[in-house]
Parts: sequence; structure tokens; C-alpha cells
Amino acid sequence: MWEQKSFQTETGGRGKLFLVPTPIGNLEDMTFRALDVLKKVDILAAEDTRHTMKLCTHFDIHVPLVSYHEHNKKTSGEKLINELEAGKNVALVTDAGTPAISDPGADLVAGCIERQIAVVPLPGANAAVTGLIASGLPTDHFLFYGFLPRTKKEREQALRDLIGLPYTLIFYESPFRVRDTLVALKDSFGARRICLSRELTKRYETFVRGTFDEVIAFYEGAETLKGEICLMIEGGSGDQSQNDLWWSGLEISEHVDHYVNSGHLTTKEAIKRVAADRTMPKRDVYRIYHHTGE
Repeated sequence: MWEQKSFQTETGGRGKLFLVPTPIGNLEDMTFRALDVLKKVDILAAEDTRHTMKLCTHFDIHVPLVSYHEHNKKTSGEKLINELEAGKNVALVTDAGTPAISDPGADLVAGCIERQIAVVPLPGANAAVTGLIASGLPTDHFLFYGFLPRTKKEREQALRDLIGLPYTLIFYESPFRVRDTLVALKDSFGARRICLSRELTKRYETFVRGTFDEVIAFYEGAETLKGEICLMIEGGSGDQSQNDLWWSGLEISEHVDHYVNSGHLTTKEAIKRVAADRTMPKRDVYRIYHHTGE
């Protein structure tokens, strides 16, 4: 056990790690406190030093920059912890938003806490909460998931685990994958309200609110979307009984055809998916669909 009193505890000659949010688009969202910290620390650790240099130039910040990102987090993290143990104060920033959220900064935080190095968080911009409060969906309870797995099998399993949760679900997604993700979400969750937000706080900030079918149709044939995407999905009923599932009114053959006609699954893959949805043997779904057996 370790009690950290951020501004009262004696640090024993060690520095502090400051987690500093940066704007997700509009530079005017930078806080006075964030600027003060960035100007006073000894080292600024950034996901992309070139990107952060633009921020530093805009706000006249002159602090040594080092890189800390997913591909060098082990070696860079060890160096930063050594600097902290030597008494240097370090600020961690990501390219946009709050560090350590869907970000390798979480590993650096864990490493500091393991060594009882004080970690001081600053409040600031965050795309998930910014999108949520304008979504029109319930905000009293919500679950931030972040990025879904990229492989089809892992993504399908992740979505099955989320089906019955009664909370608004929040996902991040790349503009290059968002259409496929919307179809996968619809296939798993059925008819729910959603809100797609993009370019948050920027000039072309956009919200598209509706059902899966409406939002998918809205972007049908459109060019690749620009900017990072934040998706908010209406929660489930909290009851995972079959009567509440989107496919409950379909015959097994119709259920399989639904997945095949979506254009994303082969018949074999669709049969496997239906078997998982209905928690029944794959061979039984195959037999019924192909009208084999008795």
C-alpha cells in the first residue's frame, strides 16, 4: 500500500510524472494549468515529437522533447523512470487528448506507481466524454471500450461479451475501418440508437445520430471519412435472454442468410457465427441450413 498526497508528500528527491491533456483539435482548449506545467517541467515526453513541437511553438514552450510511444515504450519508459528517480519532473502528452487512455502512457504510469514515483493527473480534453455528452444517449452509466480488435474472430468475441450490457458503449475507430465496424456492430447489436462523431472541436465537427441502418445508409457511397471517429452506442436491455436478441424472430436459415447477404461472411463463416449467437452446435446449424439429415 502507498498513499500519494500529490502536493504534500515528500518525494525523497525524486521527480513527479505529470499527465497533461492536450487539445483534440481546437488549440483554445488548452488549460492555463497545462501550459504552466509544460513550461516548468524538465522533460516533455511525447507520442510524436514532431506533432508536439508544433504545440510547443504555438505556446512558446521550450522544454527538451523525448519520444515515448507504443514501439519504444519499454526502453524509453525505463529512461524516463531513471530521470524521475534522479529528481527530474516529466510531463507526458499524447498527440491529442488525455494521455494513458487507449495510449501506452498507461504502462509508464504503472511503472512509476510500482516505484512509488508520484503521478499527477491534469484534467483536460478527452474525445470519449466530449462525444458522449452531445450524443443524446444516456450518460448516467457508460462503458468506454476504445478500439475494437482488428481481427474478425477477436472482434466478434468482444462484441458478444458486450451485447447484454445496459450502458452506453463508447468506441474509437479509424476513418478507414469505420464502415466495416458499423456493420459488425449492427450484426451484433441489432436495432439500437447510435451517434457517430468526428473532427471533435474542429471546424468540421460533425455528429450523425440515428439507428445503425440510418447511419450506414447515410455514408453509403461517400468518400473515406476524415478525422478520428468516436462511436456511442445505446446500451442493451441488461437481459441477454433470446427474446431480446435482434435475431430472435428469424429462422436459422434466415439468420445465416442475413450474415451472408451483408457481404462480409462466407456461408461457412455465417454458419459458425449463427452457431455462436445461438449457443448451439455448428453441425446442427449446417444440417438445418443445407436441409440435410432428418
